[in-house]
Amino acid sequence: MLTPSLTRLPVGCVSKQLVAASSRSLLLGPLAINKRFISSTTKVENALTPNKLETDRPLLSDLPLSNALDYTFTSIDKLKNWARKSSFWPATFGLACCAVEMMHASAPRYDQDRLGIIFRASPRQADIMIVAGTVTNKMAPALRQVYDQMPFPRWVISMGSCANGGGYYHYSYAVVRGVDRIVPVDIYVPGCPPSCEALLYGIFQLQKKMMAHQTHRMWYRAY
Repeated sequence: MLTPSLTRLPVGCVSKQLVAASSRSLLLGPLAINKRFISSTTKVENALTPNKLETDRPLLSDLPLSNALDYTFTSIDKLKNWARKSSFWPATFGLACCAVEMMHASAPRYDQDRLGIIFRASPRQADIMIVAGTVTNKMAPALRQVYDQMPFPRWVISMGSCANGGGYYHYSYAVVRGVDRIVPVDIYVPGCPPSCEALLYGIFQLQKKMMAHQTHRMWYRAY
C-alpha cells in the first residue's frame, strides 16, 4: 500500500523509491540476522565446551627428589643407563648396501670400538638392533625372531630409506614398507645409504634416550 507522500509523485519516481527501499532492507536484513545467529552460536558453543582437563600434571617419577630413597633409586637408574650407554652392543643384521656403511663405522677411520660399540653375532648378547637395508616379506619373520631373542631393555635403529619406509622398492610386492611394521623403532637414520657420520649421530641420539630410561618407578609417592 502506497503512502500519501508517494501518491503525489510520478510513477517513475515511485518505482525508484520502492527499489531503493527494498535494496536497503535486503542489505540491512541479513546483517541483523547474522548478528543474532553469531551470538546464539557463541552461547551454544560456550555451553557445550567441556571444562579443561588437568593434563599438565607430571608423572610421579618426574617430580623432584624428596628423600633418600628417591635419591638412591635415581642414582641406580643413572648408573645402569651409563653402563648401557657405554657398552653399546648391536646385533649384526645387515640386509643391503646400508650394511657397508655400518661396517665402515667399525673400521679404523671412525673406530666405533672406542665408544664401546661392539657387534655381536648372537642376539642374546646384544641390546641394540641396527636394521641396515631392505626388509623383504620373507625376511620379516626372521627379523622379528631375532628381536624377540634380545634381552630387555632393547632398542632398534632403522638405517636407510629402505628400512625406514621401503625406499626405492616402496611399491614392490615383496618389500616391507618400513621396519616399524615389524618391530618398534627408536631412531630413524635417513639416507640412501646414510653415511657413517649419520649412523654415529643416530647412535649418539639413542645414547641420550638411554640415559632417560627409568627402571624404578616411584609408585609409593603421592602428589
